[in-house]
Amino acid sequence: MKRYSGQSRMLVAVDCIIFGFDGQELKLLLIKRGFEPLRNKWSLMGGFVQPSESLEEAAANVLYRLTGLDNVYMEQLHGFSAPDRDPVERTLSMAFFSLVSISQPELNLRPEYHAEWIPLSKVPSLILDHSRMVQMALEKLRYKAAIHPVLFELLPAKFTIPQLQTLYEAVYNVTFDKRNFSRKVLSTGLLLKQKEKDKLNSKRGAFYYKLDKRRYNANFHAFLNFVRL
Repeated sequence: MKRYSGQSRMLVAVDCIIFGFDGQELKLLLIKRGFEPLRNKWSLMGGFVQPSESLEEAAANVLYRLTGLDNVYMEQLHGFSAPDRDPVERTLSMAFFSLVSISQPELNLRPEYHAEWIPLSKVPSLILDHSRMVQMALEKLRYKAAIHPVLFELLPAKFTIPQLQTLYEAVYNVTFDKRNFSRKVLSTGLLLKQKEKDKLNSKRGAFYYKLDKRRYNANFHAFLNFVRL
């Protein structure tokens, strides 16, 4: 096998920033690192890219090992390549962020990783440059959510307008006026009203909605500037 002469070898890894929503708070899925250095410190879930894997395949495999989920919304975020970012060996890491519905029954966290959903407002110090990865992922998520309904990946298949508002408020850390929020989101024409009502969290009962993905694809900019209420 031919190799480029005079070049140093280095490791390539992927790290996954996994966001979730429990109906009240935006959360981050973290693990306790299982090996030295920095054993038992809070960390993102990651792994080294194997010779047979692409970056995307490696990230998807990491996500599956931790959650048991596949076909999850995942997006490449940024490459982290500071020469001293890893104290053991020169390691490049490509970060990906994912959106997971915590309520879905298929979610099955592997116990050996000691993973926990931590509210974003209470995330502890993370190893290496993982805190920077999380901050960059949150900024990217806020940008994407203003022009694309990616936040629906964090919700059940059917949801209420109050649930949707709580999610947007958690992501942007702001409070929206209820009437304006409802008016603006319904004016997009992207939601399909259901017959059922949520009678557990509302005295009068709030109607459930679903996202009309077909209509959204035909009107991509319907969510543009949505958060500027």
